[in-house]
Amino acid sequence: MKKISNIYDGGRMKVEQVEIDLPGGITLERIVVKPGGAVAMLPVEDDYCYLIRQYRYPIEKYIYEAPAGTMDEGEKPPETAHRELIEETGFKAEELIDKGFIYTTPGYTNEVIYLYEARGLSPSSEFSPDPDELIEVVKVKKDEVHAMIADGRIVDAKTICLAYKCLGTD
Repeated sequence: MKKISNIYDGGRMKVEQVEIDLPGGITLERIVVKPGGAVAMLPVEDDYCYLIRQYRYPIEKYIYEAPAGTMDEGEKPPETAHRELIEETGFKAEELIDKGFIYTTPGYTNEVIYLYEARGLSPSSEFSPDPDELIEVVKVKKDEVHAMIADGRIVDAKTICLAYKCLGTD
């Protein structure tokens, strides 16, 4: 992939026009969005897990999703997961279980989200939500999460991936 031009550079997010040599000898120009790394975690406690109900302005609605956030420069994924869990839910986790990663939409972006299961939850005195995030923490029975996916109450891709990786396929 050869960069042709920068279309946008907003610090955390870059948009580039690139030239790509595909297998088979075809060369194409494409736009690639490079947002940097992110994490998502599913807080699990006994027969429950915690989701957030958050307003997402690009789709102009509230959705249920796993807590998540972007990595600060120089930050490692587990550090981000601990910070974001506190920031979005008010919980700290004794243990983060690595559940791999996902590419969100590899047709136009290189975005990677590192996935974790958060265990050993306790309230954090450092809880300080971002003022621009409209978030409600929701306690959900683990066996209800798959029903929420099936009936369309959960439509967020990272949350569906975490449900599968942390709670199985029931």
